[in-house]
Order: sequence, then C-alpha cells, then structure tokens
Amino acid sequence: MSPKGKTARLLVGVLLPVLASITFSTCGGTGIDLAGGGVSGTGVSTGAIASFGRVEMNGVHYLTDNNTIKMSHGDDHSSELDRVVFRVGMVVTIHHDPNDNNAQQIDYQDNLQGPIAARNSNTLTVLGQTVVVDNAAVFNINEIVGVSGFVDSAGRIRATYIERNRQSHHHGGQFEVKGFVSGLSSSGFRLGPLPDETRTTVTVSYGTAAISGLPTGLDNGMYVQVVTADPQPVSGTITATSIEELTPRTVFPNNARVDLEGLVTAPPSGSGTIVSFAVEGKPVGTDNSTQFPVGNTVADIRTDMRVQVQGTENGGVLSAAKIIFR
Repeated sequence: MSPKGKTARLLVGVLLPVLASITFSTCGGTGIDLAGGGVSGTGVSTGAIASFGRVEMNGVHYLTDNNTIKMSHGDDHSSELDRVVFRVGMVVTIHHDPNDNNAQQIDYQDNLQGPIAARNSNTLTVLGQTVVVDNAAVFNINEIVGVSGFVDSAGRIRATYIERNRQSHHHGGQFEVKGFVSGLSSSGFRLGPLPDETRTTVTVSYGTAAISGLPTGLDNGMYVQVVTADPQPVSGTITATSIEELTPRTVFPNNARVDLEGLVTAPPSGSGTIVSFAVEGKPVGTDNSTQFPVGNTVADIRTDMRVQVQGTENGGVLSAAKIIFR
C-alpha cells in the first residue's frame, strides 16, 4: 500500500487486458490499419492505452508531437509529455484525420472518483457503482480512487486503471461520478454507466443551483458528471452540488471513421450476417461485407465479450467494417 497522502497508480489487467492497439509514439508520421469505412469526415479512436514509445501493436500506433492537444479531466496538458499526462490502462479518445494516425487531440475522463464504500473478493463499491478488479483485498475501505475502465452488460465498470488517493483539484472535498440520466423528475433522476435505466444505477437528488451550468437543463439520455459531497449514497441517493454535461466516448460525428473498443452489452439480433448489437450501449450494425478474424463469424459475438469495432458512424449507428475479438 502507498504511504498516506501519496498517489499510487494501479494497472488492473488480469480481468480485462488493455487494448493493444492504442500506443503512443512521438513525432509525426503515418500509421496503418485505421478504422474502416468512408474516407470523408474525421477519425476517432477510443480504447485503453497499451504503452508509450515507438512500439506498434496490432498494426496501429498513434503519433504525437508538439501540436497534439492533451486533455485530462477537462484540463489542457499539451505542454507535458504523453507519459506524464496519461498512464497505461487509461481509456482515452483520440481524434485524428480519417486516413492517418497523427493524434490531433487526446481526451481522458475517468468513470468516477470517490471513496470505497464496500468490497468483495473482486468488486468495489464506489458512489453506488460496482467496480470489478482483480483483487479487492489490496484496497482499503474509504480509500479514495479514480477509476477508468469498460462497462459490462450489468452496468459494472471493469477497471483497466485505478489511481489511488485520487481527488479532483477542481472539487476539493467532493467526488465525481459520470453516467446517463434516466427517470428524470424536477428534483432527481437515476444515473447509470449505460444508456439503459434497467442496469446498475444510483439515484441523484439535485436543486436549482446544481444545474445552473446547464443552459437547457437536464434531459433523459444526457451524459453528465455529477459532483457530490456524499462519500457514499444515503438510502441509495447522492445529492449533487453541481452537474455538468459531457460527451460520452461512444458518441461520434456523423460519417466519422471510428475505432471503438469495449464490451458487448447487448447480444446480436437479426439474421444471417446482418445483425445489430451494442458495445457499451453504442448500437453497432454488421452487413455482408463486415470482416471477422479468420475462423470467426457474427455468430461468435457474445455478451460481455471484449471487441474492437472499426467502421463508420452512420446516424447514431456504428456500421462495422471490421470486428476484432479481444
């Protein structure tokens, strides 16, 4: 365990190995094996950082230089080195041109920051959310953590990176949890990591002051960050001191070439080679031209399987050109 007051970072990699296709290299250049689909628009790739340096894995590395914008928790850290701003295991979103791997902007937002309220053999409870880890025994009750990871079909966060004793300098003495709004009323709503209110959620109560930064107010389906002074839910509820709208990592500009890595949260439905399923709630569609690994077909897609979907955003649906099983 780390000394009191010090920050320790833990890569959680046994339950969910990190994505090997997001690797940072310094200097400009052109990579290969980008997301399939059309040639117009922009490129967006999202997944867990595998390593830093001039290393290429699974045919992809992302190149950074002095012009790359590096955002972490909403702060601009562009003047700092990649490995100072980011860590292996962090789930990030990289913006680039559709036909190259030159990173224009890298964005990192964790899933939540807060104290551990409960632990079992391989799960932690933080701000009403369940976090899956390799070994919960290495964490202490009330220890403050920042968690990054992928969401499974039950709405649990399968951690790929945990930063211990993490507390945002923006909100001294307060904590953060991000998710989708459902069941909205004038004084409260449910918040969950998937855009589906049937999954794991925590109830959030709020007043007028908490939504003062939202010009059009709250709405069901909105992805938000809730800041709270509550170290854990009281009778299943946390009280928001502020609420901010964010863009989830599964929302992309129309016609963007996309590389999305995550867990299958809704099983395939359809017939033959034309099916639809979801990755962290993001609708994905296949067709007769969708490529699979040798020996695999669309019939091999299973709930909670880790996949990498390369394709094109098409009106809210990611049209898959290639699916890689992780």
